[in-house]
Parts: sequence; structure tokens; C-alpha cells
Amino acid sequence: MPLFQTIQFNETTKILIWEITESFDELRSKVVLKEKTQKRLDGMKSQMHQRAFLSVRMLIQEMGFTDKDLHYDEFGKPYFDCHNYISITHSYNYAAIIISNETVGIDMELQREKIIRIADKFTDYECSYLKPDFTEEYVKKLTVIWGAKEAIFKIRNEKGISFKDHILVEDFSLGKPQTQASLHFDDLVKDFDIHYKEIQSDNFEGKFTLVYAFEK
Repeated sequence: MPLFQTIQFNETTKILIWEITESFDELRSKVVLKEKTQKRLDGMKSQMHQRAFLSVRMLIQEMGFTDKDLHYDEFGKPYFDCHNYISITHSYNYAAIIISNETVGIDMELQREKIIRIADKFTDYECSYLKPDFTEEYVKKLTVIWGAKEAIFKIRNEKGISFKDHILVEDFSLGKPQTQASLHFDDLVKDFDIHYKEIQSDNFEGKFTLVYAFEK
């Protein structure tokens, strides 16, 4: 399937989402990989992971880049040689990227009741406004919170950061797709704008939450 969705957030920020319906061979035939990337692909045991990996290369090609332009630092954070920032995510049959002139992070998660069981692992400050009523809305809110913290971690990517203790997501309404968050780590305090959106496809049962963060 071609590009699933494009979100032009502002003049310098664009989000692209790919729905992975192609086979590995179909995707591999459409991208040119540098040797280092090919070795990384060959080392992946899951074909779903391989297809997601290749779908990301399809997305950067949509933006006019190639695999030769994409690099990873020592912590696994992707970057381009140019002034554009990039962040990458994939979940089940979706892959997504955000490219911007601003410092950004992105995450995409399937909404699942399983998140209720692990909520105490990544929420503390948020318990002041969360109502643990085990409804669909509660699952959606937890998914937004997790996605926000994951997106922020992708931006900072520093050893020792705790989702529960160091990243705080402010109260929000699902009807208004944005909120604020902050990172408090060692002597560092950073604020972030958080945006979120529900994604659903006819080809996959279940709803996804797309979250992206901008460092202020």
C-alpha cells in the first residue's frame, strides 16, 4: 500500500505514516540500502521488523531523502546530515516518521487494555488527574501518556531517565489533542508541547495513538 497518511503540522514539520501491507520482497525492491544498513536488516530475526524497517526507508524517500542520508548516533537516535530533525516509530502494521526544523520525537502505540496492568510503572504525577475506571477512555489516556514519554525520551535519550519519575505529563482532554509535559532530570528542566491523534485503518483491527513532542 502506498503512503497511508500525511500530516502537515506546520511549514517546517511533516508527519508521514505508512501502512505495511507489502511483502518483504516488494519493499526491498523499492529501496536502495547502503552496506551498513543491509547488514542491520540481515541481522533482524522478525520479518515484521524487517518490513517496518524498510517502510521507514520508503517514508524518507517520500520526503526526498535516501538511506545514505540517514544515520544513527551511539545511542541509536536517527539523524540527517542537514538541518532537519527526524524521529521514527513503528507499531504492528504501521511505520511513521516526523521531519522538522524543530527538535521533535514521535511514538505510535496500539491501544490495548494491557497498558492498565503496567500503568504504575510509568505514571505517578499523572495519578493526580487520572481516573482508573478501566474504561476505553482510561486506556486511551494511558496510551497518550506513554506515547508522550516515549517521544520525549527519543528527543533527550539520556541514560537514567525514568518515565515514571522524570517525565511529567499535564492533565489533558481527549477532545483537545494537545497538552504539555516536562522533563526533570538531574539539574535539567525541559518543557515540551505534546500533540496526539487517533489512527485507524480498515485493514487492521484496533485503534492506534500517534503522539509527537516538540522541545520548547
